[in-house]
Amino acid sequence: MLELNFIRTHKERVIQGLQLRNYTGENLKVIDEIVALDDARKAAQTEMDNNLAETKRLSKEIGGLFQQGKQAEAGALKEKVSELKAGIKTLETTMMDAAERVEKLLLTVPNIPHESVPAGKTSEDNEVYRAWDKPLPNLGEDAIPHWELATKYNLFDLELGVKITGAGFPVFRGKGARLERALINFFLDEATKAGYEEIIPPLMVKEESAKATGQLPDKEGQMYYIGEDDFYMIPTAEVPLTNIYRNEIVEEKDFPIKLTGYTPCFRREAGSYGSDVRGLNRVHQFDKVEIVQIVHPDTSYDQLNGMLAHVSGLLDKLELPYRILRLCGGDMGFTSALTFDFEVWSAAQKRWLEVSSVSNFETYQSNRLKVRFKDGKGMRLAHTLNGSALALARIVAALLENNQTSGGIRLPKVLHSYTGFEAI
Repeated sequence: MLELNFIRTHKERVIQGLQLRNYTGENLKVIDEIVALDDARKAAQTEMDNNLAETKRLSKEIGGLFQQGKQAEAGALKEKVSELKAGIKTLETTMMDAAERVEKLLLTVPNIPHESVPAGKTSEDNEVYRAWDKPLPNLGEDAIPHWELATKYNLFDLELGVKITGAGFPVFRGKGARLERALINFFLDEATKAGYEEIIPPLMVKEESAKATGQLPDKEGQMYYIGEDDFYMIPTAEVPLTNIYRNEIVEEKDFPIKLTGYTPCFRREAGSYGSDVRGLNRVHQFDKVEIVQIVHPDTSYDQLNGMLAHVSGLLDKLELPYRILRLCGGDMGFTSALTFDFEVWSAAQKRWLEVSSVSNFETYQSNRLKVRFKDGKGMRLAHTLNGSALALARIVAALLENNQTSGGIRLPKVLHSYTGFEAI
């Protein structure tokens, strides 16, 4: 959530940032509405403070008048104090209503893009930040997609998932399950080596936690909700991991705080149909290892570069062709100031598949979370970052497709000790 004072003092910058996100006309009026409501709250606060001071002064005067036996004059002042107190209650209600309306409106305003974010409306306008500079695998016309390879080698079963739960819930089995577990352990081990503390968090969160990281109200329609208990299934481990530090004042010496966790992730993916979402390309439940950082504002973009290097290293070790995109204003997530997407090449589908998003949220999440630290400048908000390292479904798809041979599927060397086998 944007800081109210930032909106007031950098109004033009906020509007320019929203325009980069393709906000126009009526959508931009929310900024004026927020400022006007805050002005009304401040005016009510000033009037209330004046009334409180006047009430205090008159109360003293009333006491003196009673002592002097001036009952009638004291009574008149008492009536005036009663009127002031009634006015104070009205002003308190006005202030609370204005503050609540400001809070609700602030929740609808996305983060302001970093100055390096390119203009654009859709994923077609994203900028190639780092291209793949080697030949892409060419398996010829006989290459088959991962969902057919899964059937051939009994690796995962989409129809069985439909039987048990519904579409979008694959059942991994045999060597497919071993490969999935191997990737999870590999990613966690690499994150631990990089200084991340491993966390096993809950898979359900309350509304307050989802709101604190920006999933609510923005992504409410994409989250699975358990009404009886008022819980949300997590769409990413980012939510519980970052919430560990909600309402905390951290020590500056502890930066950077680095957390990692493996969780299943649950997303409704409403409206996802067609050939582009076949197989593991888009599912409702998938495994992911997440990395999260809470850092000093002065170093957050250095840490972002470090996270990009970490994810690049994972893909290099998996021997997968990949590229990195810098997302344009129209394709960025609601809470992000700057996002880089990693895409791996799918040799059978002949298309790029997104497998990771790495983002800097600056103070947008920490303002909702109230994650603060104290330094020579006083109490300040930390910066938060997160990234997929990595999302497994499409990694599995690319590994199966790119490494298929006439005799089976070879696995990258780095996974051999994790799987216990070199090929399927």
